[in-house]
Amino acid sequence: MNQTIAIIGGGNLGTAMAEGLLNSHFCEPHQLIVTKRQVASLASLAEKGVTVTSDNLAAVAKADWIILAIKPFQCKDLLNHIQPALKKEQHTIISVATGIWIQDIHEIIGHDFPVFRAMPNTAIAIQESMTCLTGQSVTSAQTEFAIHLFNQLGKTVVIDEKLMDAATVLGACGTAYAMRYIRANIQGGIEIGFSASTAALIAAQTVKGAAELLLQKNTHPEQEIDKVTTPKGCTIAGLNEMEHQGFSSSLIKGIVTSYKKIINDM
Repeated sequence: MNQTIAIIGGGNLGTAMAEGLLNSHFCEPHQLIVTKRQVASLASLAEKGVTVTSDNLAAVAKADWIILAIKPFQCKDLLNHIQPALKKEQHTIISVATGIWIQDIHEIIGHDFPVFRAMPNTAIAIQESMTCLTGQSVTSAQTEFAIHLFNQLGKTVVIDEKLMDAATVLGACGTAYAMRYIRANIQGGIEIGFSASTAALIAAQTVKGAAELLLQKNTHPEQEIDKVTTPKGCTIAGLNEMEHQGFSSSLIKGIVTSYKKIINDM
């Protein structure tokens, strides 16, 4: 890669992205700039050769790609601040700020700027994020670059921006849903005889393995379920009891409720 990336906002998300891009060798340390008001907390990145600064304008001036890893309420002021340093022929912007639409960004910096909106989840901290990506006024080459960038941090799918709220529920809130399922598994494991630590290991690794089966084999969940549900067996007995208690319907209702919450609060 021969371009420079500036991550505006060196908080948990911005730092995790920087670490992931370095660990994957997507870019060299000198091609990465991370900004934060208190740069002392970015000492570990500085030690690796990353440029750390509190000067957002200087970072923008030196960058080709600008990643806005800031809180939603900070976006308007930040964009107004860096707008004088932005150049259409030089800069491409990626916003990972929740709830900020591309139109919101274009209204401040101009509608001709290439802008992406990305929705990663917290697994980006270990380079296992599910990131949903959309863009406007972007070229195919820019889209390919953005996908490649986020693929260093997990997996990436390009969606219509109108689905970003739904992506928040399925991909970001979904982490919490999965954690609650794992917690219930652990509680059940303790009840049938395991220690908490052993139950936690078995539950987490089993969920990880189940997910990898779907990702690597590209199969439907029911195909994998069929492989472990023998006639009159314990698996189908457990599954049927869960369904009788509303397992699938409660999960679906939870997803829809979360989505309605986002829509109604807009």
